[in-house]
Amino acid sequence: MTTSFYSIEELKKLGINFNLSSPDSLSTIQISRKASLYSCSDITVSDHVRIDDFCILSGKINIGHNVHISAYSSLFAGSAGIEIRDYVSISSRCAIYGKSDDYSGAYMTNPTIPDEYKNVISQKVIFEMFTLVGSGCTILPGVTIHEGTSVGCMSLINKDLDAWGIYVGIPCHRIRDRKKDILRYVTQYESKYRNRSVRH
Repeated sequence: MTTSFYSIEELKKLGINFNLSSPDSLSTIQISRKASLYSCSDITVSDHVRIDDFCILSGKINIGHNVHISAYSSLFAGSAGIEIRDYVSISSRCAIYGKSDDYSGAYMTNPTIPDEYKNVISQKVIFEMFTLVGSGCTILPGVTIHEGTSVGCMSLINKDLDAWGIYVGIPCHRIRDRKKDILRYVTQYESKYRNRSVRH
């Protein structure tokens, strides 16, 4: 029976790489058939991952355990890469860039132009554990969102964000600390469902 998600056999044929807690956990990977996946051999997915309809994944992307990427979000990693660690949530319509053209006017831009006329900025983006970005956020090259931080919808993230904060705005700024209660819950979850230690 055909479902809305790729089968594991189909993902293997596409060339997706897997980082699994156990061989049985392959069944916990859900990637929508309506997602667009490019350079699949550069994409690594762990277990308990869900990627929804109309997402775009392109370039070197490493996705940890228990990650949700919601509908219409786009990850343009390039060769620098996007690293998404465990327990990360990316809400709908987010745009994440591991590379970008130089928009200063000093160079030409867009994919139709040869590289010799462009200045492509290429820097790794990292989502540390327990991070969350709200709907419609834009994340620029070189940003690290440190552990436990959440970002409100429609925010622009153009620099590193410190751990366990709540950020909003264009560009985003810290408005208060974020609670750490989730650490207690994740310990319970790990022992009950995952049988592995929480990795920090």
